[in-house]
Amino acid sequence: MIVREKITSKLQEFGRFLSRMVMPNIGAFITWGIITTLFNPKGWLPNASLSQLINPMILYLLPILIAYSGGRVVAGTRGGVVGVIGTMGLIVGSEIPMFIGAMIMGPLGGLIIKKVDQVIKEKVPTGFEMLTGNFSAGIVGTFLIIFAYKAAGPAIFWMTQALEYVVDIVVKHDLLFFTAIFIEPAKVLFLNNAINHGVLSPLGIQESLATGKSIFFLLETNPGPGLGVVLAYWVYGKGQIKQTAPGAAIIHFLGGIHEIYFPYILLNPALFIAVILGGMMGIFAFEILGCGLVATPSPGSIFAVLALAPKNSFVAVIIGVVLSTFASFSISGLILKRKTDWNVDPEETEETSIFKDYKGDYEISKIYFACDAGMGSSAMGASLLTKLLSQYNLDIPVANIAIDEIPRDADVVITFTDLVGRARKQAPLALHVGIKDFLDKQQYEQLLDEIIEHCTILEVKMENKKPTEILMKSNIILNQVSVTKEQAIERAGKLLFESGYVGEGYIQGMQAREEKFSTYIGNGVAIPHGENNVKELILASGIVVIQYPNGIDFGENKWAKLVIGIAGKGNEHIQLLANIAEAIEETEILEKMLTTSDPEYIYQLFSSEEMHF
Repeated sequence: MIVREKITSKLQEFGRFLSRMVMPNIGAFITWGIITTLFNPKGWLPNASLSQLINPMILYLLPILIAYSGGRVVAGTRGGVVGVIGTMGLIVGSEIPMFIGAMIMGPLGGLIIKKVDQVIKEKVPTGFEMLTGNFSAGIVGTFLIIFAYKAAGPAIFWMTQALEYVVDIVVKHDLLFFTAIFIEPAKVLFLNNAINHGVLSPLGIQESLATGKSIFFLLETNPGPGLGVVLAYWVYGKGQIKQTAPGAAIIHFLGGIHEIYFPYILLNPALFIAVILGGMMGIFAFEILGCGLVATPSPGSIFAVLALAPKNSFVAVIIGVVLSTFASFSISGLILKRKTDWNVDPEETEETSIFKDYKGDYEISKIYFACDAGMGSSAMGASLLTKLLSQYNLDIPVANIAIDEIPRDADVVITFTDLVGRARKQAPLALHVGIKDFLDKQQYEQLLDEIIEHCTILEVKMENKKPTEILMKSNIILNQVSVTKEQAIERAGKLLFESGYVGEGYIQGMQAREEKFSTYIGNGVAIPHGENNVKELILASGIVVIQYPNGIDFGENKWAKLVIGIAGKGNEHIQLLANIAEAIEETEILEKMLTTSDPEYIYQLFSSEEMHF
């Protein structure tokens, strides 16, 4: 069991990594899909002029976007740039869309430049950071693009050809519907991103470019199998599960949030048979009718699916979805009609406090709702919880977020039960709540009842906050995992806002200043602060200190291990800067600030009388 969980977790993480390359660019894929659907010679509105956009987008734009996103995930902006340089070598050296190549070369470029920066950053003389940074990226990019053009490109081309050959055999022998045996269970186990973005989408793009459509875009995204299961619960179910089924059906089929039906299957694992057979029926119908889509629909809503269906596949896609729904519904009905006990396992109904492992009073300032991608199901869950909080008159912000982006200092994290292990790795000290059904209001009510009983709710609205000192101990955050520059600045700004020093618009002012002038001051320290036009949003002078031992890339080979967010009211801004400069003046003190695990050290340093705070 433990081995299986570890393997599943690793596969989920891999799928999440792939989705971080693809998901930010889904809009561009949909744009290409719409243009292809409308303007290609066999489209809804054939247009010879506009159809010239199709090939350049698929050959150049989309792989470059993927490569940049992949490199940026690994090493920020520099990683994205170097990843794109390497990918251009693949593109120029091949006549096929290099999506698989971009998914490899983008992160590889980011990893190489990250390692190079780590080696040379301590050896760069002061004043030569920009020169060294630009030339290191240029030299790495030169070697990488030549390597991609001469070696990696041909290798990836032949790998792609071999994969296509295997798939072609499966398709020619009408065996594609057997893939549902793997795809449908994998979706329920949250491996959909690994399957869809890692395998099916690249294959689909290759086929779509050659034939104008591809069945591979329908294999994982078909909403029919899941819809059949939920409809069966609506008809044959009892109690709470029957009541939630209609809402789940609407959210799944029209909203495209497939995760909503996963708990319904996990409640009765025999229903895996239903979605597998439903998926097989849908794929079989798609094959017989010769239909496909021009791009990956995301989310998998019926609206998105039909929007990307070419004219000659529109009706066929509807037929395939209906047949897969009917098959899944029929099998699910047979299984559920045989179910006699609709009560939950007594061990599961035993009320166990989620605070049983926590002693004393637990402080909560924010709740994070997490899912694999941080958009669909978590956004829905966050919305439902926010409405319930207002009914309880609880003023706690709720944010939806991807699991891999959960802050290490999070207070409460809610996610699917099967994803709690991954969430706990991101925020080991947080209170983790696993839920099986995002629509089950009772789970939220139990959580809120226990929050009222066990927790102190930390007010975060600026009108209720009265900062008592310029630096509070709660605003010294140490040993954080590296993020992007923009994320680091946003986090510092949020701390200033949540502590009552500034209004919320101040964060945008901090980002705007960074775009114009770097706030990196050298020696591993950055001091992000707002532009002059947001001065009126400063309510009280204050600073926040966040330590990133592995550094934040502030561009041009400038790595900040200490990010000090600043808000200075009136002329106190200058005094704050002077005091910070004084604190980091001595090398020994600065080095300890960059590496200490004791927040008290930094607090005492900035609170001493000599600092004039």
